[in-house]
Amino acid sequence: MATESAGVDLVSVVTLLGAAVVAVPVFKRIGLGSVLGYLAAGLAIGPFGLGLFSDPMAILHVAELGVVMFLFIIGLEMEPSKLWSMRRDIFGLGLVQVLICIAVLSLVGFALGYPYASSLIAGAGFTLTSTAIVMQMLQERGDISAPKGQRIVSILLLEDLAIVPLLALVAFLAPGGEEVTLADRLIGVGIGLGAIAALVVAGIYLLNPMFRLLAASRAREVMTAAALLVVLGAALWMQLGGLSAAMGAFLAGVLLSESSFRHQLEADVEPFRGILLGLFFLAVGMALDLSVIAENWGLVAVSVLAFMVLKSAIIYGVARLMQAPHAEALERMVLMAQGGEFAFVLYSAALAVGLLGVTENAILNAIIIVSMVLTPLMVILHDRFRPVAPVSAEGLEAPEGLSGTVLIIGFGRFGQIASQPLLARRCAITIIDDDPEMIRAAETFGFKVWFGDGTRLDILHAAGAQTARAVVIATDKREVTTRIAKLVRDEFPNAVILARAFDREHALELIREGVDHQMREVFHSALALGSEVLEVLGVDPDEIAEIAEGVRKRDAERLALQTTGDIYSGTSLLLGNAGHAAGTQKPAAGREPGAAEPAAS
Repeated sequence: MATESAGVDLVSVVTLLGAAVVAVPVFKRIGLGSVLGYLAAGLAIGPFGLGLFSDPMAILHVAELGVVMFLFIIGLEMEPSKLWSMRRDIFGLGLVQVLICIAVLSLVGFALGYPYASSLIAGAGFTLTSTAIVMQMLQERGDISAPKGQRIVSILLLEDLAIVPLLALVAFLAPGGEEVTLADRLIGVGIGLGAIAALVVAGIYLLNPMFRLLAASRAREVMTAAALLVVLGAALWMQLGGLSAAMGAFLAGVLLSESSFRHQLEADVEPFRGILLGLFFLAVGMALDLSVIAENWGLVAVSVLAFMVLKSAIIYGVARLMQAPHAEALERMVLMAQGGEFAFVLYSAALAVGLLGVTENAILNAIIIVSMVLTPLMVILHDRFRPVAPVSAEGLEAPEGLSGTVLIIGFGRFGQIASQPLLARRCAITIIDDDPEMIRAAETFGFKVWFGDGTRLDILHAAGAQTARAVVIATDKREVTTRIAKLVRDEFPNAVILARAFDREHALELIREGVDHQMREVFHSALALGSEVLEVLGVDPDEIAEIAEGVRKRDAERLALQTTGDIYSGTSLLLGNAGHAAGTQKPAAGREPGAAEPAAS
């Protein structure tokens, strides 16, 4: 029994993992995102839900390692030259936003009659954005590497740096803090700078040789341990220097960003990062003290609303001041309107020195957590209801009174290649597309593309569809291709329609709509690659050609059978690798075939 009581609490571990495994897929499936799934799961199993955990803050402190590892991976993507190019955004955009937010949010507390010290600390905590939530959402949206995402990352880096002077401010504002001498403060700054310098030197001269030595041992588990040692060691070193642990991990990542071991390190750390970051969100959900909210619900509700509205207005205003487009400013505002995990650190320090009372600290933490919970919902609403950005067609020529032998609708990667045989034969072709950026890019390569939406009848008339012998529909969205095919078939019956199909099911759909010729976008390229493989294996070229032709014939026969049957018709013609023709067994009832089905390729 003693051994059992001293062992790992497997019940807690299983509960945490089970809550995440159940909640996150459900929330992602209904479009609410993984972050909100973790938060809801944490609230459900925490002290104010099922009560399976009594001390969520203890879990939160451990789970903050997820934020540390996340910043290490972000650092691996930031080569020193790239980070240097971001210096204006970090110390310009980031500094302006942080200073204005602290000033405005602190003045609100002071105007409401709160002491200036606690107002300043509360306002500074509200200013700090959740690095974990914003980075996770940027990653899910694929925007981390985009220019707008890089600007948000720059602001977050400045906010992480800001925690250092803010903690020093707490010490200064504490009772007796004024007695700290200038020499003591200079020593503190010197220690911080020395910690950074030592980490940089170690990164330049020690890390790569160490990993080369470990790689030579060919012990994979040692490389994983070394990766964790670097991340956690750098975080600990910066903490000892009075700086942010997350900043230490980020700098370690930057120093290793040009290392030949970068991808190996990322692969080793990523599983730990994902689990711990999920645990962080679970702990935040658990830490939502519903009793404090219930007792002070009016104050919490008004405070959350006021601080998020004010912070949103400041973020939007600063973005516009720095000449960001309206859409980018709006998106940045929605993503960064919440408080962050470093506010917990700041408020805890203020509580320890007597600047905040226990109740004040609980209320401020509740306000921060509620704002973090609301952020995924705000992002969902923003994405659902944001106005479609108007397409700028300035300088582009719309079709009018054109005529040609062939009309090509859509000039992406498919349409560009399809145009080459026609141009080689000197056919008179007219090309239209509704993407201004693509049209401008095509002009630089010697193409004349008119700006127009192929789903509009007037545009088709202006582009000469009524005189064209052939209309090629090369758009990249299956529903758009089908709609254009219907329109051309109904309005221009004399034109031969040739269309790009997304997959086999789409090809069958186009055939039923009366398209004369359809071509699946990957069929011939995949067949050519398979033929190349046979050539590599030493098969005779004549036999390769015969095999490829046999595949084409069987595919055409299957397609003909499928036009009068269903997607599983003609499966005996499809070669399989299980000793029989693929697809002879239909899936269970209720399962719909999709693009991933072998028989639907």
